[in-house]
Amino acid sequence: MDWVIRTLGTAVGKKLLMAVTGLSFCGFLGAHLAGNLTLYGGADAFNSYAAHLHSLGPLLTVAELGLLALFVVHVVTGLVLFLQNLKARPQRYAVDRSAGGRTLGSRTMPYTGALIFLFIIYHLMNFHFVDKSHATIFAIVAGTFANPVQMALYITAMVVVAVHVSHGFWSLFQTLGANHPKYMPAIKILGLLFALVVGVGFGFIPIYVGML
Repeated sequence: MDWVIRTLGTAVGKKLLMAVTGLSFCGFLGAHLAGNLTLYGGADAFNSYAAHLHSLGPLLTVAELGLLALFVVHVVTGLVLFLQNLKARPQRYAVDRSAGGRTLGSRTMPYTGALIFLFIIYHLMNFHFVDKSHATIFAIVAGTFANPVQMALYITAMVVVAVHVSHGFWSLFQTLGANHPKYMPAIKILGLLFALVVGVGFGFIPIYVGML
């Protein structure tokens, strides 16, 4: 157990934590998107999906607590790494930002991460911690996205998520040891495709529901 604690206390250990939790969230995004696609089936299909989730009872609660724990670890570890990097390099050098394979996703990871953190709180307040005794979840979603401002906010948030994932996906595999010239180009392409699916998949839902 001591070696685990010592390892997690190092920069490498923290990056491993970021990779494992990040991989978990990629899996969650895929599963969450699959469930949300039932919105295209109409009110009955989406309400049935939501009812099925709630029928899991304690299992759903355990899953939510597990996600919360992973989220806290990911956010805290990312913040610690960000502050350590700032401390190690207090002065930024005047270099070409596009050099060395740097991308929009890699340059903005801490900032898109912070925006996603704020969005998740906002999202939970809108759809999770809301009174569902007088309206179905489909009605709540439809009412939210009937507001153009809400629609635009959610679409923008999904663009931010896609930018974050575009770098995070292949970076986590690199951290986990898949950094090989034979595999990394394919992993990077897969990461971009996954980010596109997440961004478009989630981002088009507010437009579709708002037009109903």
